[in-house]
Amino acid sequence: MVSDEFMRDGDADSRSSHSERVLITGIGVVLPGTGSVRDFWENISRGRSQIGPLTRFDPQATGIPVHVAAEISGFDHRRHLPDLPERHAAKYSREILIAMSAAADARRDAGLAPGDADPRRVGIVMSSSRGPLSWWRDALTGASPAPFGDMGAMFRGLAGCPASLSAIHLDAQGLVTTLSNACVGGHQALGVALRELRAGAADVMFVGGHEFPITPEVAACYRATGGKVLSTEREDPTRAVRPYNSDREGFALGEGSVVLVLERASFAAARGARAYAELLSVASLNEAAHATTMDLTGKVTASLIETMLTDLGRDPEEVDYFCAHGTATPYNDLAESRALRALYPGRSADRLPPMSSNKPIYGHTFGLAGIMNVAATGLMAHHQTIAPTINLTDPDPECDHDHVAEGSRAARVGLAVSMSFAFGSQTAVAAVGAVS
Repeated sequence: MVSDEFMRDGDADSRSSHSERVLITGIGVVLPGTGSVRDFWENISRGRSQIGPLTRFDPQATGIPVHVAAEISGFDHRRHLPDLPERHAAKYSREILIAMSAAADARRDAGLAPGDADPRRVGIVMSSSRGPLSWWRDALTGASPAPFGDMGAMFRGLAGCPASLSAIHLDAQGLVTTLSNACVGGHQALGVALRELRAGAADVMFVGGHEFPITPEVAACYRATGGKVLSTEREDPTRAVRPYNSDREGFALGEGSVVLVLERASFAAARGARAYAELLSVASLNEAAHATTMDLTGKVTASLIETMLTDLGRDPEEVDYFCAHGTATPYNDLAESRALRALYPGRSADRLPPMSSNKPIYGHTFGLAGIMNVAATGLMAHHQTIAPTINLTDPDPECDHDHVAEGSRAARVGLAVSMSFAFGSQTAVAAVGAVS
């Protein structure tokens, strides 16, 4: 239940409050080995990697030395969308149905029933870096027979259809849109939704990500950027992604969808909603510098975090935890570690706030990654437990600080920061707070 404290900036009839709190009241998850928010928490908190042998394409036939991925298997949309007519589902792609399933599960998890909110004040913002790439690949290579031969092709080929079809299913008549901005898109989608809610344009916003990049073309693109970007692990898929470790060699491709329900605190309180956490702020910048490498001094990221916290009236000393982008690539991990050192110049490495990455569990999900991070951070604030970075056995000396590598840790998580980085020299961060 939402406490009365979260109504002090506006009552149930409020239509606009720039300072009103925004709460995360629902989480829907369809990921590898994960069909519910409970599964998600169990996997990240217990360090259960869902990365396994790659089955979507043949590494030998394609000449791409990638052997592992985080793949969804056995998905059945009927479990999540029991009221979706089969004649409609037949027109949609697997990707659309997975994103719609995550949105429907998020609504159920939030306890939102039809009629609880004015449909005109409910919106959806999604993030995806590549949209329906898998469908287009199959359509253009002949893997799908007569792919353009029915009206469903119009749905399956549009990047925005997971959001728009979810909106129809949920009767969301407010702002419905999809962002595509590589790995910072998820955080930016949260920022758009946060502004809608604080401007009084909406009471409820569904914010999600969907990504399905497990194709030889995507693997080849990342391999072409150089070594130690995409893991070449063969023997043990669960060890494929090793952020901050001295022998790290990159990420594994991951797929799926996660959707959050955000509500104005006064609206959530009026309907007696439970809240996982509070979304305090989102900040984003483009360095307008190197196209593929973030600032390696750490100072740009540290400045962005400090500015966001200052705008909130908070201080870096108050941050209890950082949810890292943590891709297990040499530059990303180094840049994040240096950002912490730049943010806390007077602290030794062993006194920096704890930071962990969920990439060893679900791989890299690009446009979905920021949503997943904020979902994970919100659950850590809710459970007052920090999920670990697994596979960290021999830390890079420059990345040797507190990664909670021993396993999940009971800890105060009152204020946390989630980070993301993207091609185009882009950085985005989000602040998440615990609720009583």
